[in-house]
Amino acid sequence: MADLGFDGKVAIITGAGGGLGFEHAKVLASRGAQLVINDLGGTVDGEGGDDSAANKAAKQIEEMGGVAVANHDSVATPEGGKSIVDTALDAFGRIDIVINNAGILRDKAFHNMTPDLVDPVLDVHLRGAFNVTQPAWPHMREQGYGRVLCTASGAGIFGNFGQANYGAAKMGLVGFTNVLAVEGAKYNIKANAIAPIAHTRMTEDILGGAADKLGPEHISPVAAWLVHEDCPVSGEVYSVAGGRVARIFIGEAQGYVNTDGLTVEDVRDNFEQIRSEEGYFVPSDLNDELMTALGMLG
Repeated sequence: MADLGFDGKVAIITGAGGGLGFEHAKVLASRGAQLVINDLGGTVDGEGGDDSAANKAAKQIEEMGGVAVANHDSVATPEGGKSIVDTALDAFGRIDIVINNAGILRDKAFHNMTPDLVDPVLDVHLRGAFNVTQPAWPHMREQGYGRVLCTASGAGIFGNFGQANYGAAKMGLVGFTNVLAVEGAKYNIKANAIAPIAHTRMTEDILGGAADKLGPEHISPVAAWLVHEDCPVSGEVYSVAGGRVARIFIGEAQGYVNTDGLTVEDVRDNFEQIRSEEGYFVPSDLNDELMTALGMLG
């Protein structure tokens, strides 16, 4: 089969001055995409800013034979998000792909977590995806094509100590992705998410001896496939780590039904059936869940 290319496609990648974002940029650029390399250049916890990260990354892409422009706006504000999209439109005249990759960490056990640890994390991860994707959305709708990739995390999907802020933001991105998939379907806009485990600046202190097996280069081929025009799926999440790729999905059990008057005791006495994973289904959207539930009620 022919190699997959991105000729004529324009991609925004946030947080692409290094780590996962830069690996994504290298793969897409090597296959013909024109890129906006966005990076505020701050620290891991989101402090400060430095233009050099995005500039250096864009220069490296160009030295590889690719096409890239740098952008240093913050994803954490609507104005910053619009400016990032405007950079793509001014440089290339269109926008086809948005990869929401920018992130920060401010870890702390929940009982010690304060607003200054919560708000910036939500602003960068969750609101940042809103701020960048929303101004790109009308252009994707108008051209009848678009691809959005969000960076979720097992910290949100499964939980992780000390990351209530980060986990909430990352699971929020799963919901965001699901809604974009539903709303974008009629316009050929597809949205998916990855939950990567990779050795980057943000994770170097927590991966320990496993870091050598978890290079960011293992993640980007999956990201590239999910934003390619041939990718058939939308509204899905994939775990990616060290060369392993697996779908993560939220399923709903068959459950227990009592339409004659459910009581607290009924719930207690049938809790094992309620929790049973046998015969689960994966709703395609809220309406699908509702219709399935109504069908079970008779």
